Amino acid sequence: MGLVEPVLVFLLAFGAAILLTPVAHQLSRRWGIVALPGGRRQHPGAVPKLGGLPLFVAFLAGALLAWYLMPPEGDDARRLQGVLLGSLIMFAGGLIDDRWELAAVPQFLIQFAGAAVAMAHLIFIELFTNPLSGKIEQLPFWFALLITLLWLVGMINAVNWLDGLDGLAAGVGGIAALLFAWHSHVLGQTTVALFPLALAGALGGFLLFNFYPARIFLGTAGAYFLAYNLATLAILSPAKIATALLVLAVPILDGIWLVIDRLRQGHNPMQGDRGHLHFRLVDRGWPIPWIVIGYYAVALLFGLAAIFATGLTKLILLSLWAALVLGLLVQLSWRGVRSEE
Repeated sequence: MGLVEPVLVFLLAFGAAILLTPVAHQLSRRWGIVALPGGRRQHPGAVPKLGGLPLFVAFLAGALLAWYLMPPEGDDARRLQGVLLGSLIMFAGGLIDDRWELAAVPQFLIQFAGAAVAMAHLIFIELFTNPLSGKIEQLPFWFALLITLLWLVGMINAVNWLDGLDGLAAGVGGIAALLFAWHSHVLGQTTVALFPLALAGALGGFLLFNFYPARIFLGTAGAYFLAYNLATLAILSPAKIATALLVLAVPILDGIWLVIDRLRQGHNPMQGDRGHLHFRLVDRGWPIPWIVIGYYAVALLFGLAAIFATGLTKLILLSLWAALVLGLLVQLSWRGVRSEE
């Protein structure tokens, strides 16, 4: 693969997102699909939330161009078909939630449907690199399906929860997608590398309208679509699972901690609130752009470390980072309790 194919794929997705996002902005206002301030969100006024529409269409344009320029073969073709079909299901299901605000059970059914499509197209975590020995290990089939289901549903919810500040989820997702593309290219997955590149291009164009102060939000359709792509594209090469874990370590750990904390307090674990780390930082007076750029820097730093580090080093980095993030969450939670007393 030369330089022409990736540049064309990226630019097509980037340009399509720039052209389509203002259209989605207008349609969102016309159809009344807007986010109103209140609850966990404290933005001023009604903000359109049809950001998933330009993202999906721009990505699809880039992905189809990639398929035309470098047609995949064998199992890669089937897996990439699963990425596209699952993306459509997640986008459509998220769009329904954006319009009618579904309860938790229908949302999980949408997520399970997307996971089922992925696994039916051979997208599941069957192999992993043992960080201690460096050898590739194979999981039992039933366990591979279970781990894949947990991975996909967990990632969907982690990214959905991350989408709380202007440009946060889109920017972190774009960084992850670029790292996935680079990693796939290094591993010789030439066609696979073009798919995260198309995703990065779409996110880059959309981010011009989504960064602080945002003129449009991802919405559930955008968050579901983004998360599904990150989760599935990470599986297409076992080595990228570690990259995804390190890039998205903060939102993943934040989500796990918050679920446990809500259950401990007897609250609904799926009920949105301002307990997430990024909201806590805002409530303590941190400027939103600083928080978002800080997340970007951490995602990029640990993503690069995941690519260049050995298996054992990745495990050590992830463990240290998990301890640091969890320690910060415990401290902020303790301060919150003390301030309420």
